[in-house]
Amino acid sequence: MHSTHLLLEEPIRMATILEPSKPSFFPAMTKIVGTLGPKSRSVEAISACLKAGMSVARFDFSWGDVDYHQETLENLKAAIKGTKKLCAAVKPGDTIFIGQYLFTGSETTSVWLEVSELKGDDVVCTIKNTATLAGSLFTLHVCQVHIDLPTLTEADKNAITTWGVRNKVDFLSLSYTRHAEDVREAREFLSKLGDLNQTQIFAKIESVEGLTHFDEILQEADGIILSRGNLGIDLPPEKVFLFQKAAVYKCNMAGKPAVVTRVVDSMTDNLRPTRAEATDVANAILDGSDAILLGAETLRGLYPVETISTVGRICYEAEKVFNQDLYFKKTVKYVGEPMTHLESIASSAVRAAIKVKASIIICFTSSGRAARLIAKYRPTMPVLSVVIPRLKTNQLRWSFTGAFEARQSLIVRGLFPMLADPRHPAESTNASNESVLKVALDHGKASGLIKSHDRVVVCQKVGDASVVKIIELED
Repeated sequence: MHSTHLLLEEPIRMATILEPSKPSFFPAMTKIVGTLGPKSRSVEAISACLKAGMSVARFDFSWGDVDYHQETLENLKAAIKGTKKLCAAVKPGDTIFIGQYLFTGSETTSVWLEVSELKGDDVVCTIKNTATLAGSLFTLHVCQVHIDLPTLTEADKNAITTWGVRNKVDFLSLSYTRHAEDVREAREFLSKLGDLNQTQIFAKIESVEGLTHFDEILQEADGIILSRGNLGIDLPPEKVFLFQKAAVYKCNMAGKPAVVTRVVDSMTDNLRPTRAEATDVANAILDGSDAILLGAETLRGLYPVETISTVGRICYEAEKVFNQDLYFKKTVKYVGEPMTHLESIASSAVRAAIKVKASIIICFTSSGRAARLIAKYRPTMPVLSVVIPRLKTNQLRWSFTGAFEARQSLIVRGLFPMLADPRHPAESTNASNESVLKVALDHGKASGLIKSHDRVVVCQKVGDASVVKIIELED
């Protein structure tokens, strides 16, 4: 692991640290995933979370029934519109952890057990610490032990085939992914459920077994969630940072989103993060993370809106000193030559935007892939992904694609989607391209993202040719 992986722009004038942050339409390029729960499921609370910077809403089916989550989803839609047994698996000497659901790891609320003996179906343990368990639901984690259970349980499949299909979920977080085969099986299951064949699968790495097979899992998954809570129990404390840096680097080079969890646990009960947590968030951004996932902080925390806002501000400050030049060169070197056609166009668009100090990159896409490749090079300016819908027919039914692709951009760092009018065909013509581009530029002006005399880099396809062009806006 080279020191250049800490991508910090140098030198930094100490006086700039005291300068107030400038307001921006996009408060941060890094995305924030909020888990909706009792403290954050009302229309008012969700609206406040969205305004504070939440990009993606997470529904956790480890608790709550389908009706509960459906009500929360309807509230989300309204807010958007308005704004087992373990006895055979463990052995003496193994460690078992029991804590409140989405535990913080606090020694006062988490019990550490050591297996002393097995008596039939009973596991006899020795308690290793003093703690008070509180709450209605608890998590049990067995350290570094393979438990032969399916990654998708029957309860999971039932929730997906009912609630998931009904609501056309954009992402599936695959908990306790241990092998690439887990992802393949989940994808095969989704492929039989109509529109869910477009649902992206994010593999959640939360065990040593998943870490061991990380490279194969990354190849199969659409993105990775680094579950530092459970994995942090399996790994020695001094190894956790190394896993994070290595995993995020691999995701970055593969052009797949890396989502980091468990960053501001203390904000579950407190209005401010600790100094260590604030630094941890910033380091995750400097490492190259695409998104920060908030669990207990927004699900049952006392300050969900303030947490989202605080994390967003830290991300914004870290992005200002992110060494994009070094990152770009490193990524180009890693990709090597010859580049694929699309990779070459994406890297050229970013290079051009940097050279002319463009305010924004606009990318026309139908699948979202070109825009994601541009974001892979971490340009310092936002990337507006203009998704052009395509007409599809299925058993005499006509519909347009594009909504899935647009929403799935919301978890990629620096990528902001805009769904074009379906009346603009995907088959590009000069007239249709100019029409959609005008809409995109008007959107940028209205949001304060671009202004007169700014330069804009546009990446689009004209006929069979891919074009990167630079526009200077007039008065």
